[in-house]
Amino acid sequence: MRTRKCGYALVTLAMTATVALAPGAVPSAHATVAPLGDEFLWGVASSGFQSEGHAPDSNWTRYIDSGEAGDEYLNSVDFLERHPSDIELAARLGVQVYRIGIEWARLQPEPGIWDSSAFRFYDDVIDRIVAAGMRPMLTLDHWVYPGWVSDRGGWRNPGIVEDWLTNMRKVVDRYASRNPLWVTFNEPAAYVGTELRIGAITVDEAPAMLDRMAQAHNTIYDVIHHAAPDAQVTSNLGYVAGAETEVNQPMVDRIADKLDFIGVDYYFAVLPESGQSVQGGSNQGPAIWELPIRTEGIYYALRHYSRLFPDRPLYVVENGMPTENGGPRADGYTRSEHLRDTVYWLQRAKADGIDLIGYNYWSLTDNYEWGSYTPRFGLYTVDVRTDPTLARRPTDAVDTYRTIIRSGGVPTGYRPTRPPAECELVDPPESCDQTVGLPD
Repeated sequence: MRTRKCGYALVTLAMTATVALAPGAVPSAHATVAPLGDEFLWGVASSGFQSEGHAPDSNWTRYIDSGEAGDEYLNSVDFLERHPSDIELAARLGVQVYRIGIEWARLQPEPGIWDSSAFRFYDDVIDRIVAAGMRPMLTLDHWVYPGWVSDRGGWRNPGIVEDWLTNMRKVVDRYASRNPLWVTFNEPAAYVGTELRIGAITVDEAPAMLDRMAQAHNTIYDVIHHAAPDAQVTSNLGYVAGAETEVNQPMVDRIADKLDFIGVDYYFAVLPESGQSVQGGSNQGPAIWELPIRTEGIYYALRHYSRLFPDRPLYVVENGMPTENGGPRADGYTRSEHLRDTVYWLQRAKADGIDLIGYNYWSLTDNYEWGSYTPRFGLYTVDVRTDPTLARRPTDAVDTYRTIIRSGGVPTGYRPTRPPAECELVDPPESCDQTVGLPD
């Protein structure tokens, strides 16, 4: 979750666009949609810091202690202690993939010192995921680094690349045999934007951070493939409707040759009043649960990257819908409706020849949304601030997702709860160049 979430800036990270995509043929509106097939990977996603609790010293514990981040962290949803039951909840959904983060700050609390108990924790998590019939998706960096790295300047310091690689090589050596799907950096442009928002880097330092992440990605890609030649590696991109090329293309240009599949995260459309691109809520604009939801936008996001990478498969690494403290949304859209409508557009994309291989719901449970527990994305809601038992309470989407997975998608004759909006309200100009609608 990425620059789209609570407290994130509404402005996009301005970087130079370098690619102009050629338009393709306008697809017909299929009267029915086919199931996504037995090989399609259904999953759930989470991150380390956002869900584990019991956080060691890191850049983010320091942001919280300084008052820069909002809510106290407490112990989040305590995945550290409750991971066996959470993994069981995922298994009962029928998912094939469970995405987790491997926290650098937990593994390496001091320079040159690794915590064996932290490795044993991740050993157990991965063992349980595999034993439950799921494949782990491992994120190496989901915006958190050790406090001692922060003391050295964080991403301002060129030495962070070798420090990062020293830790990540140990992670790869330990877990490559488990055949995970690999995510190097979660939403790198949003990572830069968040460090900017917090004040960990300046605008002038942002390009250097991007360069260093790209260097780290490209190096660890080779390390992973040396350990497991058939490995599948990506860095998921937080899609920004109306400004995707400006925001994410600079990183794509740096790592394009070292992506085995294209990881795409999709959440929001442009703001209807201004057409402004958004990456998340802020104190100066709409709250994240008020941002515009246009499920057809995921089609345009996938089409964008299928044109840019026609030789590689796509995977939706994150997608979901926020609510305020788990209550009903003001627009009346339910989590089940949003999920079914989204999956319809995935099936449409697949029918139109887009090589889509998987979809992860963000997230299995509510968690710490980078400064606040108010935005709720979970299939299971958790009241961290008010419920000391941290009970996992199913939302309406739990049974919906289970049914979708069992059926391989929505029924063939399904029509989205909400028809497509005017193209300028979705992802202009992408959505206004060969607009895709519903059949008559």
